[in-house]
Amino acid sequence: MHSVVQAVTDRIIARSQQSRSSYLSALNDAKAQGVHRSALSCGNLAHGFAACQPVEKDSLRQLTKANIGIVTAFNDMLSAHQPYETYPNMLKQACADVGSVAQVAAGVPAMCDGVTQGQPGMELSLLSREVIAMSTAVGLSHNMFDGALLLGICDKIVPGLLIGALSFGHLPMLFVPAGPMKSGIPNKEKARVRQQFAQGKVDRAALLDAESKSYHSAGTCTFYGTANSNQLMLEVMGLQLPGSSFVNPDDPLRDELSKMAAKQVCRLTSMGTQYTPIGEVVNEKSVVNGIVALLATGGSTNLTMHIVAIARAAGIIVNWDDFSDLSAAVPLLARVYPNGHADINHFHAAGGMALLVKELLDGGLIHEDVNTVAGYGLRRYTQEPRLIDGELKWVDGVTESLDKEVLTHLDTPFQSNGGLTLLKGNLGRAVIKVSAVPAGNRVIEAPAVVINDQNEIDALFKSGSLDRDCVVVVKGQGPKANGMPELHKLTPFLGTLQDKGFRVALVTDGRMSGASGKVPAAIHLTPEALDGGLIAKVQDGDVIRVDATTGELSLLVDETVLASRTAGVVDLHHSAYGMGRELFGALRRSLSSPETGARSTNAIDELY
Repeated sequence: MHSVVQAVTDRIIARSQQSRSSYLSALNDAKAQGVHRSALSCGNLAHGFAACQPVEKDSLRQLTKANIGIVTAFNDMLSAHQPYETYPNMLKQACADVGSVAQVAAGVPAMCDGVTQGQPGMELSLLSREVIAMSTAVGLSHNMFDGALLLGICDKIVPGLLIGALSFGHLPMLFVPAGPMKSGIPNKEKARVRQQFAQGKVDRAALLDAESKSYHSAGTCTFYGTANSNQLMLEVMGLQLPGSSFVNPDDPLRDELSKMAAKQVCRLTSMGTQYTPIGEVVNEKSVVNGIVALLATGGSTNLTMHIVAIARAAGIIVNWDDFSDLSAAVPLLARVYPNGHADINHFHAAGGMALLVKELLDGGLIHEDVNTVAGYGLRRYTQEPRLIDGELKWVDGVTESLDKEVLTHLDTPFQSNGGLTLLKGNLGRAVIKVSAVPAGNRVIEAPAVVINDQNEIDALFKSGSLDRDCVVVVKGQGPKANGMPELHKLTPFLGTLQDKGFRVALVTDGRMSGASGKVPAAIHLTPEALDGGLIAKVQDGDVIRVDATTGELSLLVDETVLASRTAGVVDLHHSAYGMGRELFGALRRSLSSPETGARSTNAIDELY
């Protein structure tokens, strides 16, 4: 193993000793109880299988066949999840083919951040992760199930499903992906039209035409945002079948992989031959593997929060120092938009997951000795699925990239470190994704332009007052303030300023996520403005230094001046959909700290 990767892993294990031990103790207690349906009363059990077919009822009465719960995030509006409409019946049949039963255990909410960007609904985005986690736990709480299949792909949905699933860590579970849509117009062209619209050079019809040609069919968006970062993380953590992440929805291979996932989870139950509970698949080594893979590919900054919270759910304590140290040691091996011109389909065609895992394993950058849903050892994830004479088989993946502008090798990395840097200074701690930021734009020192809402930038841009070097500071966007929305409405304006030759950056206690692009953005700043962070005292004209090369994030204002200032008033935004202030506040306070995963209240911890 690489010395830094091993050192980080060892300190996570040491740091987590007590909490992980408690988690595994609870897992083992649940294991020892055996098939939980046996503890149900006759009335309980009758309710549980009342709607089943006679053969299924007979199987569940006898307690000799596995019952698999399906937790689905299907809805028609979310393109990535629309294919899930037909999955339950397909998965039920696949389970029946191997002598098991499957029931839909729960449906969980699944909002599309692409639809809510810049809208009041975005305030609910991060909050939805906690709702999804609780909904997953509610679905699995009936004690009817011996395993589960988790149907989710995007943004907060995968982390929510996984956090909820880990509260039932004694059960084996697989994620079942649905795959990305086929490539539309290049993402770079879409970004160009967005900037033209921001400048008033094209009308709304031209903008909608470009957007529709980019997001054009069922399937996951093709850029390397949080959704595709989730899929890559799940596969490297051994939580879905090898090579299953990026097969298009209409590919015949897609359905065969989904059927195989259903059959495999039956084998992994305590009634099968390869009992492998999810709480043992997710351990300190697999968490490190997920982080390393994200860093090596320039993955979504959202995962710097989600992995922390996921790990906590399994008794594992991870923080941003771990991300930072690993990023310094892990080279960048992929360039997928916004880190390059290619999309996720090009990554898959160039060698995809099998080649990425091989490179990371051969370089000692990820742990091979881990449990996976496909069996013990991560080396099996260097294989990829094929339909050969109509039969699903796994073959060795390519050993040489088929497009080295998209996916490269350890001896020719795109840069010597990963796509993420931890920033520290008197403003606090933040993360910055640098894999898409040109080297010449990674150090910005300029006067602040302070706003309290991303919608304010439109008027500032149109007035010409931003036509200069500046650091745009958006305060009051943290978890406690308004749910920590993504701030992508800023991107076309800041990108245009950069194209004009101005040196610009963003500093915020809000989010930008996996679509963070060429503008240096210090995000997830903690402590947030509402929690006593110095960002609350920043005023227009204050000089701020954002240095992604040294990791500095500083407000260059004399301390005596700062001491004399009072924190600016943070306007608490609330959803326009009529949520009561009390309810929204309770949900908001339940959110994890972006850096530590520690919640502001214990209320949610009592639920899962």
